[in-house]
Amino acid sequence: MNARAFLFPALLTVALAGCTSDPESPVATAPDPNAGVGAGGGSGLGSGGVDDPTSLEYFSVVVGDRVFFATDRFDLDADAQAILRRQAEWFRANPGATATIEGHADERGTRTYNLALGARRANAALNFLVANGVPRARLNSVTFGKERPVSLCSFERCWSQNRRSVAVVIKGPVS
Repeated sequence: MNARAFLFPALLTVALAGCTSDPESPVATAPDPNAGVGAGGGSGLGSGGVDDPTSLEYFSVVVGDRVFFATDRFDLDADAQAILRRQAEWFRANPGATATIEGHADERGTRTYNLALGARRANAALNFLVANGVPRARLNSVTFGKERPVSLCSFERCWSQNRRSVAVVIKGPVS
């Protein structure tokens, strides 16, 4: 089978996995459309790539934009705390940056349970950042539960990637 013939449907599946048509969803508003690597503009954030410590790419790649959790847990292990300490340091060095902290869960469990678990994960990360010197006014949290997996399969190797919290750095104020 041609690699392209396999890759396109797989990428399309991943892209569409986060879509939802439920207008009554208790999930908070979507992240800022200007969010993500390369957003900068008037926020004072650099766009110099992974070598620029003020850039979003540096934050994502070098600092680390996500932490992972054990099954049905929202406590921060030593690895997660180390990443969040680096995030806090980056936020303190980049006072124009704000972030939405996303909470995610794997596919197991009900939608309601996973939304609540995702919220607890996002808040655990947010509270750690605040305790480490990031002003609360610069952070927001949102839960997606199991609605936005990054890895699609029904095995631990996928579930472990979906049990996460992600700091999505945005420009401008948190809504």
